Amino acid sequence: MRLIHAEHAWLGGPEPAADVLIEIGDDGRFGAVTPGVPARGEHRPGLTLPGLANAHSHAFHRALRGRTHTDRGTFWTWRERMYEVASTLDPDSYLRLARAAYAEMALAGITCVGEFHYLHHGPGGVPYADPNAMGHALIEAARQAGVRITLLDTLYLTSGVDGAPLDGVQRRFGDGDLDGWSARVEQLKPAPHARIGAALHSVRAVPRAAIRPFAERAPLAHVHLSEQPAENEQCRAAYGRTPAQLLHDGGLLRRGTTAVHATHLTEGDVQLLGGTHTGVCVCPTTERDLADGIGPARTLARAGSALSLGSDSHAVIDPFEELRGLELHERLASRQRGRFAAHELLAAAANHAAIGWDDAGRITPGARADLVTVALDSVRTAGCAPAGALYAATAADVTHVTADGRDVVTGGRHRTVDVAAELREAIA
Repeated sequence: MRLIHAEHAWLGGPEPAADVLIEIGDDGRFGAVTPGVPARGEHRPGLTLPGLANAHSHAFHRALRGRTHTDRGTFWTWRERMYEVASTLDPDSYLRLARAAYAEMALAGITCVGEFHYLHHGPGGVPYADPNAMGHALIEAARQAGVRITLLDTLYLTSGVDGAPLDGVQRRFGDGDLDGWSARVEQLKPAPHARIGAALHSVRAVPRAAIRPFAERAPLAHVHLSEQPAENEQCRAAYGRTPAQLLHDGGLLRRGTTAVHATHLTEGDVQLLGGTHTGVCVCPTTERDLADGIGPARTLARAGSALSLGSDSHAVIDPFEELRGLELHERLASRQRGRFAAHELLAAAANHAAIGWDDAGRITPGARADLVTVALDSVRTAGCAPAGALYAATAADVTHVTADGRDVVTGGRHRTVDVAAELREAIA
């Protein structure tokens, strides 16, 4: 039994506890967790949190950081730059890029990632000899980076709500039809660090007739929802329904589904999502980088939607920036402070259940032994109360990360990956 003594640890209440002795078994799970214990075992100064979850990632977008952010244009012109990157990757280069991106996530305190994966096939849409070569590259990248992954294999059939066929690089995303997608996904197998989920890309990319059969085949599903007003307008023109209404008609709004972004919703949409307990993944740094807008996160949470967080395009990989964005965007929209309590922000950042790992995201006996320790003596956090560190810390303040009982980051450095060097090489 490994013993870790945390100076402060967040055990699920509104405030961190002090002097917490944490036992970790050989099975990579927590044993007893006892606050108020004199120091013994491995001492971790600072604030120790449960492992954080990145519920929405597109790993290949990491190559765009610092190359698109000064552009004017729109989401749609940014998308053309993203497609350029997608056109260049093969399984080997994707493995290198994803390993570096996932290792960067580990440095930031992320112990599990939900990878919204639609870059499936070779140029022109021709399948690789292994039709899941790109998905297998992502699963292996996560293993080498020391994090868990949920591969959210994505159904992508059309280029627009009007049903236009895939064109250009989009042909790499498609499997022809729902049955073709299902047949390929059935060949993917879980691993100790990997689970297989599903995603419906959006109402732009999947026709109405395919939504219900997809829902029946995908108990864990994610979907991009109402990220852009143009998507809503096109959906109303084609179906006389908002995207949320269309997904509800198809049985996809339910427990086990997470809607990503959910930025431009009607009041009725909010009630549909909350009333069905559909989760919502908010990606604040991407949503502001792409000028998407501010979604109704507080209203959704009150309505019944569990919130999670994602770094999406990886303009930033910093879960502290994402959780603060959740609160600060609400302040801008409502002109009120304190929209979310600190422990609510942490719950969103540690929501592993949104990507299918119900046994992670909390420091409690029996849960997966994921720990993230944040320095309280850096130039950003010095003088902060422990709970207040959530409002001041950045990824640079993470000193130790343990995933499934194994140390991935110590002293602020990844134990096996030279992250900056690998990012430079992979992106070059």
